[in-house]
Amino acid sequence: MIPAVQRSTGRPIGIALLGSTGSIGESTLRVLKRHPEEFRLVALVTGSNATALAAQVAEWAPEFVGVVNGSETHRWPSGPECLIAAATHPDVEIVVNAVVGAAGLDATLAALRAGKRVALANKESLVMAGPLVAAAAKAGGGELVPIDSEHSAVLQCVAAQACAPSRLILTASGGPFRTWETERIARATIAETLNHPTWRMGSKITVDSATLANKALELIEAHFLFGLPYDALEAVVHPQSIVHAFVEFPDGSMLAQVGYPSMEVPILYALTHPARLVDAGVERFDPVAAGSLTFEPVRRDVFRAFTLGIAAGRAGGTAPAVFNAANEIAVAAFLEGRIAFGGIADLIDRMLMVHDVQPASSVEVVRAADADVRRLALESIT
Repeated sequence: MIPAVQRSTGRPIGIALLGSTGSIGESTLRVLKRHPEEFRLVALVTGSNATALAAQVAEWAPEFVGVVNGSETHRWPSGPECLIAAATHPDVEIVVNAVVGAAGLDATLAALRAGKRVALANKESLVMAGPLVAAAAKAGGGELVPIDSEHSAVLQCVAAQACAPSRLILTASGGPFRTWETERIARATIAETLNHPTWRMGSKITVDSATLANKALELIEAHFLFGLPYDALEAVVHPQSIVHAFVEFPDGSMLAQVGYPSMEVPILYALTHPARLVDAGVERFDPVAAGSLTFEPVRRDVFRAFTLGIAAGRAGGTAPAVFNAANEIAVAAFLEGRIAFGGIADLIDRMLMVHDVQPASSVEVVRAADADVRRLALESIT
């Protein structure tokens, strides 16, 4: 699913940015600003932050602007269809999909069917419908390049190799509760959960990092991106967040990609792969200043969302979509103060237990499973 070569147009490449006002969107704009001769912003779409979007429009003057959860008072197109319109815009060659959650799936599929490169930060697209995403890329000639720092690290390690990797190890910071006991974690407050020790991200992904559900989502994503079985995919806790992934090859050699935590590096690489641009905006890595690097096993019995996610990935079919949907509902309920932090994994577990796994044979089947689980999850909370 990873492209082998980058198209060369000899002119600035047209970019559509979906999820422009989130953390990935803002990082993408910083990257584009440093390379105006290479990239041209064609389309901007946000979820609901019309105020921030207006400032971006004033600065960038894109051809297309949309608000997914907009109102009639906005002067731009609104509704989920604006994601599709931006992703398939004729002047767009690369779609940066930084939409949070299941809402990003249709845009990923549409862009790939239209022959675009998708710089993917919306891991839910692959988690929910990995085989369908692969089929869309094959049918339309589109390309998929990951933005997640861990998957970008893997891609950078394998890009110039003559053989495929035999094992991947993704790293996790461990989140704010890495050393906490189970009972204390279960009672964690919203403020404690959002206090991530390494990364500054949106609230949903920050909660996912605290539960380690995010790492399970990333391993499912890696399964589809790099074609490896789950037995060849691992995760380790690395509090310093300097090593982003390890890649092992059949002869036993292992490569790692390292660098200070910054999403701007993988974003730029997703836009240029397999080429690289000089970027003076990135902090140079100093191994002496980085100091000691440590690694720990994931506490699977404590971080149950991680364990449940891996089990869903192994089950395949609609199970990963169920895991994702249940997690989205649970995280939203936690952030609204309706369930405790420990209730996130409990809700996911209940939804996986009651779901009858079906083959993910179509988008309609996946969407139906997603909708059914969301309904059941909401009913179980209220």
